Amino acid sequence: MEEDSLLTRCDSPPLTKTGTDEEQRDHSPQIPPRTKMPQTQENNQQSTQPDTRPALPARKIIQPPRLDSVGDNSDDYEDPDCSYSSVQQRHMADRDMTLQVPCLSKKRYGSLCSDDELLDDDDNTLWNDQGFSNPKGSFYLPLSGRLNAPVKEDSSQLSAVIKMGWLDKNPPQGALYYQRRWVKLDVDYLRYFDNDKEVYSKGIISTAFITNVASVGELKFEVVTNNRTFIFRAESEAEKKEWVTALQDCTRGRHRSSIINPGSPLTPDYQGYLELRGLRSKLYTVVASDKVFLYKNLDDYRLGVGITYIDMNVGNVKDSDRRSFDLTTPYRIFSFIAESEQMREQWVDAMRNAIGEALSNSEVAEQIWGEPSNSFCADCSAPKPDWAAINLFVVICKRCAGEHRGLGPSVSKVRSLKMDKKVWTEELIKVFLLLGNERVNSFWAANVPPSEALTPSSCSELRRRFITNKYRQGKYRKYHPLYGNQKELNNALCINVQCSDVLETLSLIFCGSDVNCSTGMEGYPSPLSLATGHSQPLQAELIRHNLNTELPQSEVGGGMDLSHYQPSPCVSHNGFLFKTASMARAITERKGKEEFSRRWCTLNDGTFSYYESDKNSNPNGTLKASEIVCLAVDTPEKHGYDYTFELYSESERLYLFGTDDAESHKEWVKSIAKTFIPAAAEPLLRLGFERIGRLKCKDGLNLQTSKVGWFALVGSTLHAHLEDSKGEEIHLRKLNELSIQQDNEVLVLVEKGRTLYIEGERKLDFAGWCGAIQAAAGSGGDTLSQQQLTETDTPVIVHSCIDYITQCGLTSEGIYRKSGVNSRVAALCERFRRDARSLRLKEGEHQVDDVSNTLKRFFRELEEGLFTSEDASTWLSVAANQDERAKISQYKQLLGKLPHVNKVTLQALINHLYCVQRFSELNQMNLHNLAIVFGPTLFQTDGKDYTAGRAIEDLIEHYTLIFEVDEQQLNKQLEEIKAIIQMRDKLSTKFPSHQRTERDGHFICTVYLEEKKDTAEQHVKIPGSMTAAELTCEVLDRRNISVKDKEYWSCWEVCDKEEMERPLHYQERVLPILHSVGTDSHLLIKKQPAMEAMLLFLSNKVDVSKHGMIKFREERSILGLGLPTGNFHDKYFILNSMSLRMYKEVRSNRPEREWPVKNLKVYFGVKKKLRPPICWGLTVVYESKKPEKPERQQWYLCCETQSEMREWYATFLSIQYDGDVWPQDGLQMTRASRVVPDTRHGNVSLIPLRGSENEMRNSVAAFSQDPLAVSQSANHWD
Repeated sequence: MEEDSLLTRCDSPPLTKTGTDEEQRDHSPQIPPRTKMPQTQENNQQSTQPDTRPALPARKIIQPPRLDSVGDNSDDYEDPDCSYSSVQQRHMADRDMTLQVPCLSKKRYGSLCSDDELLDDDDNTLWNDQGFSNPKGSFYLPLSGRLNAPVKEDSSQLSAVIKMGWLDKNPPQGALYYQRRWVKLDVDYLRYFDNDKEVYSKGIISTAFITNVASVGELKFEVVTNNRTFIFRAESEAEKKEWVTALQDCTRGRHRSSIINPGSPLTPDYQGYLELRGLRSKLYTVVASDKVFLYKNLDDYRLGVGITYIDMNVGNVKDSDRRSFDLTTPYRIFSFIAESEQMREQWVDAMRNAIGEALSNSEVAEQIWGEPSNSFCADCSAPKPDWAAINLFVVICKRCAGEHRGLGPSVSKVRSLKMDKKVWTEELIKVFLLLGNERVNSFWAANVPPSEALTPSSCSELRRRFITNKYRQGKYRKYHPLYGNQKELNNALCINVQCSDVLETLSLIFCGSDVNCSTGMEGYPSPLSLATGHSQPLQAELIRHNLNTELPQSEVGGGMDLSHYQPSPCVSHNGFLFKTASMARAITERKGKEEFSRRWCTLNDGTFSYYESDKNSNPNGTLKASEIVCLAVDTPEKHGYDYTFELYSESERLYLFGTDDAESHKEWVKSIAKTFIPAAAEPLLRLGFERIGRLKCKDGLNLQTSKVGWFALVGSTLHAHLEDSKGEEIHLRKLNELSIQQDNEVLVLVEKGRTLYIEGERKLDFAGWCGAIQAAAGSGGDTLSQQQLTETDTPVIVHSCIDYITQCGLTSEGIYRKSGVNSRVAALCERFRRDARSLRLKEGEHQVDDVSNTLKRFFRELEEGLFTSEDASTWLSVAANQDERAKISQYKQLLGKLPHVNKVTLQALINHLYCVQRFSELNQMNLHNLAIVFGPTLFQTDGKDYTAGRAIEDLIEHYTLIFEVDEQQLNKQLEEIKAIIQMRDKLSTKFPSHQRTERDGHFICTVYLEEKKDTAEQHVKIPGSMTAAELTCEVLDRRNISVKDKEYWSCWEVCDKEEMERPLHYQERVLPILHSVGTDSHLLIKKQPAMEAMLLFLSNKVDVSKHGMIKFREERSILGLGLPTGNFHDKYFILNSMSLRMYKEVRSNRPEREWPVKNLKVYFGVKKKLRPPICWGLTVVYESKKPEKPERQQWYLCCETQSEMREWYATFLSIQYDGDVWPQDGLQMTRASRVVPDTRHGNVSLIPLRGSENEMRNSVAAFSQDPLAVSQSANHWD
């Protein structure tokens, strides 16, 4: 096989972190353990070594799990020495594991790579002119590229050697020559080297993969693996027998396998392909424990046949350039190149961890593990934990230690058993041995439900939740009998520290005793001095590590009286219920009867218990009243049983119970609610609630602290009892805004004059509340009263459509008479029906005729109708009355009989129609035309006669009399409409882009050159596909301006009102910007003076991310951050390839806010009225791209210097456009010529709409067939 094909085979797949990819993990090879051997085996192995060698300690052979055979037919391969120059080239697969290059005959060479990078020279004369005799598939490196190796081999390399010596190694394929190799055997590997001075081998064979060792002839023996056979030749028969015996003893009785067990602690820490500098191919590299292994490729790794390994106890890792790093040892420098900068960091971290593992001291760990229960993690029971929380006195594994660090040092002080040697005093070790994980967990984990217990394989999310509940919340602890009585707890602590009961002291401290309390004794003022004075060093050690510990929080936050949370002893109930298994996630599917089990349930003394049957005395499970946070009543027949309810616990579990008996269901719901709802919120129990429970919230008056509230959802009304306040009602369908913000952790309810923030303290029940509240706030049916309403009780759909048509369609000819596109109208109706509040009608996105038809369809399909089915005929009969005065009086009487919502809706609609007909000279819709359209629609008739039209005509004509309207107020409204029309006319003149040209469908836009003035304006046709660079070239070309070197002309979006501007990216489409800018914005072509500095900064930037302190201010504080309005605050920001994160300070672990970078627009400048502390400011706009939940936020950043501001902006731009900030060849001075716009880019081609409605429809149909033909035929209209 040629080297090129070999290199192709070695191309690297994506790097994978071990433990995350199940498939990768299943094919990992055995990494042998490094443990000591029993004495009997040690003696046996020592006997196999030559007498001239000193006895060396050997290590225990741990039987690896069985490996399945890998179907690879490749053979062993060998590299001929330089002396065999006449031998023909052989297959690369037949050579040593080491990749090699030809060597100069005048120099001495060694395998692997050197740090002088001589291999980077691609000069082919080295191959052609020097007459190399080596086969093409091998390479050697000059010795000059290596560090000078000491003459004496490092002791670490000799520590486990069973046998070593010279052997001749024969390549396969029946070759006639042998190569002389220095061979070493230890319990884990058979390794062979160029000579006895080499530290790093040419090849290694894992003993775990050796299946047979046998003599095969005179002086020769073979070593057989799963699919390869290695043949060695000794110098004598005696030497051969010694090698065969040693190898057989080393491999005898081992359980063969070809992949490592995924659960094994020997699983590699990191693995993947790395390029070794100087090679054209990549090596498969594995970091495992305290070693780094090099393999030729992934297949060899799986077969246990490698090149060498590097002991990290002599290693040092150093960053080089962007993707490179050096692993330095006393013998050689390995220069690696990763696939990306991010992967480089991961490799460096993995290798540094391996160095830490190699240099760690196990003395303390061995002592701590002397207590048997300390040999398993106190949280997840993983074996051999080598970390500890020295104030909580638990020994924990590495994964749990990471979650402990997240609690902060005020809760858990995490230290290593192996590396933090100084902290481990004799007294501290004694405390850990005295307590032990088992005893200390009798306090910390006394009440852990089996469903919440961790296992060694638990994910990080479960670990974080469990450890937070266990230590920060103290949820599972064993409460001291004196819990809640501070004085008695302090007295008990002072008494107990004088004796040796350390566990009792731990219990007292973490149940509320004050370790700094006054003892009342002059000589011993504190418990610490008291323990020291009474010769109790272990007690003193425990107290010393907890002088500043943050004690577990009480179960219920806020300042409410804890007595509210005590179970009511008078509530009791029992009976049979049907129960499903508890769940950790919301129920999304119907549960059939077969999924329920019959359970005997009791409710006594504030505890809800369920048993296998009424004969059992031990419950299957219990729920204390203080643990219940929410009770949800399902709609009938939602599940297999007709009546069901859900209980949500503090520990994020959901319990579903059901019955077919409605009365029993009602009684259980009532009794359970009484048990956990406090007396202060008792009025909620009298409601027919669908959901009731406890939530944390903030309101607009105090955003600094959260308070506990009790809520009940009844229909579309949310009843709330907050701390120190009376009950109140929130009408969800009348909210101004309802949204979920801050990564789904805050539910924002905005009503008139108030904003309420409901916080997600627990994900499971909070998600249930969010879904229920959003459903209740939506349209509940087809009657007017069931719609989402405005503050004036007008349906939101009516208000939105009227407002949009007033703003954008009042001058549209034939408004309400012309039909919209049926599919778009149906889609609008559906979106309004689903959540009218979230839909924002926008010009350009929604068409006037579609909106007008949506409003008509709503009234036509309205259940009961606007005039109600009961009184509609009466309204029509009044219309036949010829006496105008009597008619008006009767209309007023009928108006008074209408339901409130119907009345205000009718008034809003007639007011709108009155305004429409006042501008009939523009829209051609006079009083009669409107009556013809709306009569049958509002009365839901067939329209065969004009009776319904006459009624509507009367209501519009006599609007001011029937509805008793203030004419002065009405005239003011008409003046406002006139101003809107005039403004739109002015806008059309200023921005002819809104004028549709009939020839080519392009939009015409006014663009300014360098400054906004009449002499600098240019009117440019903007097709949908035009980019900012093309527009810039178009304007510069018109003015005959040539672009000089290092001149960065750009198109800028300038907003005068906000005092901000931003250069459009050269590939950014211009048309969407035109649609989004208002009258106070314009486009400007000018130079970008900072671009050169930004490009220079980006070219020298190694990491794509950026971080630092910036002064921050929000447009308005809507998310309860507690920031005083009007001030800038120092915040720590981290910008990476995915998101922009804001932290309270540098040391903060959790971000306060996070935004996706792709959704941000960054502008230069900050409004002066905000009084920015520094002039170098940026305005950042966040716009959510979710159509169902549009959201816009704006905030301001101030940097210390102009260069810092430019660096932040450049980093934003680079991330958003994947490093493509400016065209490589500069701005191309070419004008794009377009005859027909490309409809694939989403631009709206505008066609002439003239003549009758049928003619217009024919034009549309023709355009869909041939847009060019229509565009050309437009000439005939002129």
